[in-house]
Amino acid sequence: MSQSNTERMGAELHEIMNHAQALLEATGGELDEQVKKARKALADSMASAKDRYDEYGGKFLDTCKTAAHDADKLIQDKPYYAIGGTFVVGLLLGWVLSRK
Repeated sequence: MSQSNTERMGAELHEIMNHAQALLEATGGELDEQVKKARKALADSMASAKDRYDEYGGKFLDTCKTAAHDADKLIQDKPYYAIGGTFVVGLLLGWVLSRK
């Protein structure tokens, strides 16, 4: 069973946050003033990121799932519109790229 891109991105974000937390814990005994400032800035950023992720992460995943479901339904209901739209976008993209 494969994970969706949004689930993988969420897992990677959690892993990055775990590594940053480990870095904070590893430098806990350092007495250098610059290290203390960097630790405080990282800790503040981590707290802010966790709050924002918790708040927006679920909403983002729900929105992505809804958009994917709507797109899938539209393509199933009107496949020729999807094919024609893709063809037009391809033509426009080719035209724009050929002008450079």
